[in-house]
Amino acid sequence: MSGKKEASAGAAQNIRVFRALTEIPAGFGPVAAAVGNFDGVHLGHREILSGVVEEARRLSARAVALTFDPHPEQFLRPIKAPRLITPLAERLRLLARTGLDAVLVLPFDAALASLPPQEFVRRILVDVLGVCSLHEGHNFRFGHSAAAGVTELAVMGAEFGFTVRVHEAVRVRGMEVSSSAVRALVAAGDVRRARWMLGRPFAVLSTPARGRGIGSRLVVPTVNLAPYDGLLPAFGVYATRLRLNGRAFQAVTNVGNRPTFGDASFAVESHILDFEPVELDEQTPIELEFLLRLRGEREWPSPQALKTQILKDVARAKRYFRLIKSASTSPIGR
Repeated sequence: MSGKKEASAGAAQNIRVFRALTEIPAGFGPVAAAVGNFDGVHLGHREILSGVVEEARRLSARAVALTFDPHPEQFLRPIKAPRLITPLAERLRLLARTGLDAVLVLPFDAALASLPPQEFVRRILVDVLGVCSLHEGHNFRFGHSAAAGVTELAVMGAEFGFTVRVHEAVRVRGMEVSSSAVRALVAAGDVRRARWMLGRPFAVLSTPARGRGIGSRLVVPTVNLAPYDGLLPAFGVYATRLRLNGRAFQAVTNVGNRPTFGDASFAVESHILDFEPVELDEQTPIELEFLLRLRGEREWPSPQALKTQILKDVARAKRYFRLIKSASTSPIGR
């Protein structure tokens, strides 16, 4: 990734979000833009978007990302569609941190899916947004049946009067960064390498499940997440960081069916290591960051054997948190 810096988090408060073409004001352009799903807003996305922001500032234009809801695969192939790394609300929050001026979220429906590439460019990019420059990854495709790529886009740019910059794939520690690569790593439980591609820990945003000491305050050191439709790591035990109500807690989280206790019942259950009572109800937003996979899930011969293993998991997680704290406070680790 280049040395370009993201905008400060404060810029996120000023971003405009449009949910339809009719919401775009007349004369909104000129615009420097990128079109994509931006699931995960990973380092590859951020490289492209930093180019958009940089060029927009140079041209006194607006920096805009055009994305879709639902994800096109969820509309076109719902059974095979991937689990999303970032739900739309989180995607918008992360996009705002790149310094963009606006995001256009187009509803992906039959009309949009059937739009030929040239009509997509003319009607949306040129007539509505007033695009003067477009930044895309080398594998970008668009239009009905994904018929066009960056080569065709450059030809249309010459016809309609906008430039096209194609960004090569970003590589991190020898791996090509992409949303599908991040999904594969998370699905395999490799949250460490997924973090390298995302540039931040993989996280799940949800709310607490009912029960387990949740009322107006959390009074037990265990939190279960409510049912979640997005991407989750492979079954197993992880060192995690749980954020709620402005607090960050160290935790050990089990993702799985808890087979040792007989009837399988899926849960994402976090045991807080540095627990203190905290205000919490069933609507409280929770961010659960997955930092390190400790082990896979397995069935133990007895509850006592599981308890012994849990003590080992907790000890390993505490050692991990001590190490990262030590690294962050040492001159070398800063």
